[in-house]
Amino acid sequence: MRPNKQKTESKKRTDAPWCVQINKTELKNVRTHPGASNYDNHIYPMNYIDSIKNKILDGTDITEAEAYALLEHLPQSSREIREAAAEITAALCSRTFDSCSIVNARSGLCSENCKWCAQSKFHATDCETYDLIDHDECMAAARENRDKGVRRFSLVASGRAVKGKALNNMCDLLREVKETTGISTCASLGLLDHDDLQQLWDAGVRRYHCNLETAPSHFSGLCTTHTIEDKMKTIRAAREIGFEVCSGGIIGMGETMRQRVEFALKLREVEPQSIPINILSPIPGTPLEHQEDISEDDILDTVALFRFIHPRIQLRFAGGRKRLSRQAQLTALRIGINGGIVGDLLTTLGASIAEDKSLVSDAGYKF
Repeated sequence: MRPNKQKTESKKRTDAPWCVQINKTELKNVRTHPGASNYDNHIYPMNYIDSIKNKILDGTDITEAEAYALLEHLPQSSREIREAAAEITAALCSRTFDSCSIVNARSGLCSENCKWCAQSKFHATDCETYDLIDHDECMAAARENRDKGVRRFSLVASGRAVKGKALNNMCDLLREVKETTGISTCASLGLLDHDDLQQLWDAGVRRYHCNLETAPSHFSGLCTTHTIEDKMKTIRAAREIGFEVCSGGIIGMGETMRQRVEFALKLREVEPQSIPINILSPIPGTPLEHQEDISEDDILDTVALFRFIHPRIQLRFAGGRKRLSRQAQLTALRIGINGGIVGDLLTTLGASIAEDKSLVSDAGYKF
C-alpha cells in the first residue's frame, strides 16, 4: 500500500530559510507582496526588505508594524538591510555633510540623575565643574570652527534648565557669536519653557537641541528626575516658536534592538531636522560604568533601521563613534549617517576636525 502523501498544503511553513513568520495582528496593515509563500498569507520571503525599500523610495513612510517586522530579518539579513538603507540614503539625502561643533558652556553639578551622564551631582566622577564658559574662550572656539568649515556652533549646558541670569548670559554669547562670525547657532539648555525659548530666538538661535535619549519603555530605568513627556513639552514649545529641532539619544545603554526601533518611531513625533546618534562611552563613577560595549554590527544595523524609519532626516554621528574602526565609520556614512558633531564632545573625546574632513571626503560627502 502506498504511504499517505504529506499534506504540506495545509501546514504553515515557518522553517523555510527564505521566509519569516509575521504576526498577523501586528502586520495587519502590511500589504501582501508578490511572491509571498502560498502556504500562509503572513509568511514573507526575503524580498520583503526590497518591498519596504521601494515603498520608501516611492515617497511613502513605512508603518510602525513594517518597522518592527524588519527586526525579524536581523541578524541573518543585515547585509541586505544595510544595502537597502544605502540606496535610500543615496536617493533621498543630501551629499553635503552637516557638521556641528558643541561647547560645554556650563559643566557639572547637574540636578538630574541620568545614569549615563558624568555631569550629574548624583555620580562621583572626575567631571570638571564651572558656571559659565569664559567669554574669550567661547568666541575663539566659534571663530576656529567657522574657519575650519564647520556649519553650526552650539552651546550646551548642564542642569535641568538654564534660567534667569544664566540664560541671559548664554543669549549674550550666542548673539555675539552669530553677529561676529556668521556661523549658525544652536543651543541645548535643558527643559526650557516658551518664554525661555523665545529669548533664545530673539538672540538669533534657530535650532534647539533636546534629546529624547532612548525608548519610552526604557527611559524610566535610566532617569527618574524628569520624563520623556517633559522633553516633548519643551520640543513642542520650540516648534511653536519656529525652531528647527535636533533630537536623538544614546544607544548601548542596555536597551534591546526592538527598543531602538521604538525609540526611532517615537522620534517621528518630534519631527526633527537632525537626529544625533550617540554610542555609550561608559564613564567611571556613573551607574553605567560597567555596561558592555555593543558591537560594530549592532551599531551599523541600528543606523540602517533609523534610515528606514527616517529616510530624509539628518542622522548625525555624535559621542562614542571614535571607538569604531575607520571601515565601520565609512559604512555608517554610506548606509545612513550624513551629519556629525565634530571636534571634542562634552565629557568624552571626539575626532579632530581634520580627521572628520578626511573621513567624510572618503565617504563621498562634501564637508
